[in-house]
This record gives sequence, structure tokens and C-alpha cells, in this order.
Amino acid sequence: MERLGKLKIKFFIVLLTGLFFSCENEKTPKKHKEVISTEIINIPVQRPDFNADSAYYFIQQQVDFGPRFPNNEAHGKCALFLKKKLESYGLKSSIQTGSAKTFNNKNITVKNIIGEYNPDEKKRILLFAHWDSRPFADQDTKDLTKPILGANDGASGVGILIEVARQLSIKKPNIGVDIIFFDAEDYGQPSSAMSLMDSDSWCLGSQYWAKNLHKPNYKAEYGILLDMVGTENALFTHESISVQYAPEILKKVWNTAHQLGYSNYFVNEQTFFVGTDDHKYVNQLANIPSIDIIHYERSTGNFHHSWHTHNDNMDVISKPTLAAVGETLLNVIFEESK
Repeated sequence: MERLGKLKIKFFIVLLTGLFFSCENEKTPKKHKEVISTEIINIPVQRPDFNADSAYYFIQQQVDFGPRFPNNEAHGKCALFLKKKLESYGLKSSIQTGSAKTFNNKNITVKNIIGEYNPDEKKRILLFAHWDSRPFADQDTKDLTKPILGANDGASGVGILIEVARQLSIKKPNIGVDIIFFDAEDYGQPSSAMSLMDSDSWCLGSQYWAKNLHKPNYKAEYGILLDMVGTENALFTHESISVQYAPEILKKVWNTAHQLGYSNYFVNEQTFFVGTDDHKYVNQLANIPSIDIIHYERSTGNFHHSWHTHNDNMDVISKPTLAAVGETLLNVIFEESK
């Protein structure tokens, strides 16, 4: 798609009535259907500054701590690092702590890292990702009980959002932005161990936050979740929870991505494969319409081949993908601040 000139994309999205999606477990693949293609009309687009090298470095810094799951040493050190990183870019930062019980009856301390840009502004956008890594490699063929690094599934979304925070500190848009790194998203019950599916064993950090908002009566115009947004040639589709709760926000974000020339990443295809992800609880409990930018592997109907394996390391991270997602987010924010 041409990046020069004037672009405008008008979406004609066919939404299925009686939308049905599974909450059986976190990230359960489902079949997909195509959505009607777009009609293109030109409008001006300004490409925002986003440094993919910086985002990549922020991912590397997280991975260097090692596996980061609740109650382990690396987790505690990384939590402080993330809080200080947001503070370094002028955000009012805090760590929300709470308790939760995992599917295998472990008591864990949940740590949600919260950064507020322009905390006194009434109009706010919520950006979020999970920062923990999976404590076992249940999708691998070896060392299934050992924890993974989670470079893509966890650190990639956080790395992009830290770079977004850095750009906010430089550009200073006139809008409120809250960045939350949710904990314990990836401590859910393995599907192979389920006799009865327990969707609520996932996303423990976002569940805690949605029931215990960091500010009384906190509201945002909408929310955008990043999950597994770092691999080469990543594909981001219209997943079912986003379509059900926030179709206009999904349209806004995908339209922006197309205007920037990233239609090869943000495709107009509706999929039904995400079960429980953090935006479910932000939508249902906090009542903030939210979408999920999440990788979809069309060839398998699943996620990237490194998902929940020991191959989820820095080797799978692609700077062009980081740029596509980061530029899209910044453009959305800057347009809202006008």
C-alpha cells in the first residue's frame, strides 16, 4: 500500500449477529472468517516518531532479568525496573499490589505497574500489556516444567509501551494516557490439565485491577491491549472480544494502521480464537471498551510457533513489527489530543 499522498480507509465490516466466542482458556484457537475489504480514499497522514531500536532494547532489558513470574526474584527486580522506567519519562508511577491464588493453589503477590501521563486530564486513553512470563513451557516438547523468557508473549507489548511513554515525554500531547503493565496474565491452567475449563485462572492481575481500580471511579475513553506484538511478519486480526465490546475503537486503530501503510500487519479479517485475555476483564468489570492487538498465525489458526515454549526469546523479535504497532498507537494518541 502506498504511504505517500493522501489516504483514507473507510471500513465496511460485516459483524456476525449473535456473536459467539469461547472463554474456555486463555488464547484458544478458533476458526476465522474473512471480512469485506476496504474502500480507499486519500487523506493526509503524518508519521509519528517511534524508535524501534529503543523498543527492542526495552524488551531486551526485561528478558535479561530471566523468567518473570510472580514470587520469583527476577519478577520483583523487574517490577521495580518498570516502575522506575515509567517515572524516568515523567509519568506518575506506582505498583498496585494484591494477592491471588493460582490454578494449582499457590498464593501469589500480584504487582500491576501503573503509569499516568497528564494525571489531571479528564480525557484519558488506557494502554496495557502483561509483563509477567509463563512459569512453564507447556507448549514445548522438552523441559515443559521450566519457565520461559517471554520475549514476545509479555515483554514485546511492554517494550512498545515504554517507548510510547518516552515519546509522550518528548511530544507532550494534550491528553491523559494511562499505561498499565498487568501481572499474572500467564499463570493460567494448562489446557492439557483441564477437565473443566477455568478461564478465570488467567489474567489474575487485570482481574484484581478491574475490581480494585487504582483511582476511585476511574474511567477512560477506551483501552488498547498489546499481546504478542513483536514477531516478524505478525498478523493482527479483528478478534471476537474486541468486535463485541469495542468495534468502533477497533475500526479507528486499524484505519490508522492502514493510513500509515501497515495493512500487511493489521488485516481486515475477523477471527474467533482468543478466549481469555486481559481486555476481557477491562471490558466486563471496569466497563472500559477495549480491543486486543494480538498475533494470529493464519497457517495454523494458532499463535506464533514460539508461544509458551523456550523459543520465545529475543531471536523472534522484529523491529519492523515493533515500529508498525508503536507508530499506530502514537498516531491514535496524537489524533485524540487535537
